[in-house]
Amino acid sequence: MNAAGGADGAKRPRELDAACGGAGLMKRVHAWLMARHSADYELKVAERKRALFAGIDGDVLEIGPGAGPNLAHLSPAVRWIGIEPNPHMWPYLRRAAAERGMSIVIRRGIAERIEAEDRSVDAVIGTLVLCGVRDQDASLAEVRRVLRPGGRYAFVEHVAAPRGTGLRRAQEFVRPLWKMAFDGCEPSRETWGAIERAGFASVQLEHVRVEGGLAAPHIFGVAIR
Repeated sequence: MNAAGGADGAKRPRELDAACGGAGLMKRVHAWLMARHSADYELKVAERKRALFAGIDGDVLEIGPGAGPNLAHLSPAVRWIGIEPNPHMWPYLRRAAAERGMSIVIRRGIAERIEAEDRSVDAVIGTLVLCGVRDQDASLAEVRRVLRPGGRYAFVEHVAAPRGTGLRRAQEFVRPLWKMAFDGCEPSRETWGAIERAGFASVQLEHVRVEGGLAAPHIFGVAIR
């Protein structure tokens, strides 16, 4: 299979817009923004990501890989599959993989319905994904389903601020507009609770403040199948 995981990877922007339906232009803009303007954020989290992804090898599935920033922290030898619903991200993913000398497979899908066999991967990676999925519980059930026993789910998510704080109230106030502007992302989700109740054998996570602004509160962690 080629690096795009199918012929759609070679489509032109207008064809990709059509594949996205009425949201095609917004999907294209979101992909461009993610690819062009995330470097500062990635620098801030690079050290934590390197530690989080250390030792990941074998069959690796990433949900919502976006433009592919996490590929820089993985061994080129991993067998990587990306589940990316926005086809406008695919050219950026292929470029990031080529820079790393990686062979990748991209599949169009969503976290709530992962195109992979039961117990088929050694690790799942998800960074800044659960803020935007429609159903966190269903997405995490899919992560557990595709992981082999003892497999690792490594995650980074921006999350809700503590209840009762001014930042939490601000997150709630802007949530409708934020969701529309950032491809379904919600800034006030208590994502750590969804991960802790998802049925993993163990969960280790840390609450960290990454930067200023509404998306400052983060969690970094690993859950074991």
